[in-house]
Amino acid sequence: MEIKTSLIITFLVMINYNVVLSYNVVAATTGKLNCDNCGTNPVPYPLSTGPNCGDQSYKVRCSAGTLWFDTIGNSSYVIASIAPQIQRLVVKPPIPYPNTCVSPDFHSEGIQLDPNLPFNITASNTILLLNCTDNMLHLQVPINCSSSCVCHPYAEKKIELAGCRKQSLCCIFRTGGSQNEYMIRVHSQGCMTYQSFVGLDTSLPIEKWPQPGLELMWQIPDPPLCKKEVDCDVLQYSRCLADPKDVRKKRCFCKSGRYWDAQGNCK
Repeated sequence: MEIKTSLIITFLVMINYNVVLSYNVVAATTGKLNCDNCGTNPVPYPLSTGPNCGDQSYKVRCSAGTLWFDTIGNSSYVIASIAPQIQRLVVKPPIPYPNTCVSPDFHSEGIQLDPNLPFNITASNTILLLNCTDNMLHLQVPINCSSSCVCHPYAEKKIELAGCRKQSLCCIFRTGGSQNEYMIRVHSQGCMTYQSFVGLDTSLPIEKWPQPGLELMWQIPDPPLCKKEVDCDVLQYSRCLADPKDVRKKRCFCKSGRYWDAQGNCK
């Protein structure tokens, strides 16, 4: 059992960091809470595209009208959708290099979130692992690497995965969604590329599967920091008061009768 557990951690899938996270939440009280649109894409609070808006612990990148989510190892992923009411966003997983079965983020060993930031991978994702080595055969449920795995017909039907069709071993698993789940790993001793789907029903015909996506969630942010009352002008109906969790800090707390909705408003 110890050997199999080690393989799960070493050879693939996800790494669970047993650490206590401390988020350095820095609000741009000298600017504004909500950032300007990135092209036609809204940037809801707490996401931040610059030093004077949003919460600086929730950085995303705006480039040529497209929002990007940057990760460890200099990999970046297009943000396909954002749902601020439930603290979720979906990024597009990369497709393999042309005529190969190798992921473009292979250099960073897949998608690796920074465990010191308030983002993690949700439990809504179904991951297809492609171009896998026999090391994957040592892993147990919930990873399915059988010959009947749905990853085989999926690769056969998708033109962009033509380079994966000659690879005999592929696998499928569902992400766990714990608050310390930060990685979908690809490497030469495990699998070399992947696809992800949010809320996938694998019983559906492949033609009816949704577009690939990987859902991330963020931790509910604290109200913005402040030093004096005027700093809270960015948050209507708030006052600059001592933070009961850390008396060295002050935050813009909502006035009596209102509540912080974690989206940049006192309701």
